[in-house]
Amino acid sequence: MTTGTALLTDQYELTMLQAALASGAAHRRAVFEVFARRLPGARRYGVVAGTGRFLDALEDFRFDEQDIEYLCSAGVVDEPTGEFLAGYRFSGSVYGYREGEAFFPGSPIMVVEGTFAEAVLLETLILSILNHDCAIAAAASRMAQAAGDRPLIEMGSRRTHEHAAVAAARAAYLCGFASTSNLMAGHLYGVPTAGTAAHAFTLLHDSEEDAFRAQLDSLGRGTTLLVDTYDVAKAVRTAVELAGPGLGAVRIDSGDLAVVAVEVRRLLDELGAGHTRIVVTSDLDEFAIAALAAAPVDAYGVGTALSTGSGHPTASLVYKLVAREDRTGTLQPVAKASVGKPSVGGRKWAYRRTGADGTATAEVLTREPVDTEDRPLLAELVRDGKVVGRESLEAARERHRATLAELPLEACSLSPGDPAVPTIFK
Repeated sequence: MTTGTALLTDQYELTMLQAALASGAAHRRAVFEVFARRLPGARRYGVVAGTGRFLDALEDFRFDEQDIEYLCSAGVVDEPTGEFLAGYRFSGSVYGYREGEAFFPGSPIMVVEGTFAEAVLLETLILSILNHDCAIAAAASRMAQAAGDRPLIEMGSRRTHEHAAVAAARAAYLCGFASTSNLMAGHLYGVPTAGTAAHAFTLLHDSEEDAFRAQLDSLGRGTTLLVDTYDVAKAVRTAVELAGPGLGAVRIDSGDLAVVAVEVRRLLDELGAGHTRIVVTSDLDEFAIAALAAAPVDAYGVGTALSTGSGHPTASLVYKLVAREDRTGTLQPVAKASVGKPSVGGRKWAYRRTGADGTATAEVLTREPVDTEDRPLLAELVRDGKVVGRESLEAARERHRATLAELPLEACSLSPGDPAVPTIFK
């Protein structure tokens, strides 16, 4: 069984490679860019996520003997192409926006330079990672802004593919979530993990009191007790009676959350548990979180909406050839002119322009590096095939906080609208 990432590739990348090898064009220098023509759902900004995962996957992008045997026997590639794939190693360069950075329509969030043969094979790998992670990150960022200083717990693992769940937890933490229920995300990426009990634990026991006592005995008074299995008010009284005023939190997972939270807060205060927190779950998204802003809620648990990009499970990113070497060895801009799907030719450099108050005013794209006070956005990630741009998840998380502070106020709006920052091609 193959263990690398090379077969995470669409067939047409290999058929293009085969034809280009035969025509002699495969070794021409080429530049591909990753960008979105528009932001899904008319959102105000996108968020870069998944770059670190791509760099890991790139290092494992190798065609082993089993891969090549499969491709040749299935008639996907011919023998000369199989021989090329056996020695495939990406030796080019990759530049990209750092994780946590905001992006807008046209932003070249990743630039891949190399031969056509090397670069064309990376399309599906790059897009599958970035489209997923950027979509989750955009949803997570909106949810975090709606939540304000109230913590968010990512708990969507049971609503998506097992590996997508790990990536989603990583992207959510990058964009402001405090923790995840996914242990693999904790193991691989150091994301703080959290979790206590489901309704099944209460139903297992002879009574709710027995269930609460067992959980408190095992996890201590600081645990979170789920109080909506039967009667909420009765459960809250039982919880405080058993744990005392030091009970960490109660969780509400059903009903009109705003109304129930008010009733639970009043009851907790009456019982002397004024410091016991209220955690709410149950199909929350950024709009539901915003609607609960005035409710006495201390934390939110988000599942399905987060792991599916809150209705937009892709970031609409594309991977397009923007420059290629001609017969004289000169790099020439190329671009599609397709109706509704145009692109701008030429390798781009990107800068974030800010006003005197530090607020972003434009995304400036140029075809040559320029000496400017605008902040450069493209960082070197891969040089001569070697990864040089790795960074910690905590650094990306901090960058996202700084990026949000730089965006204009309208970026915080949850309603559909124009991008918060215009893109200017120069």
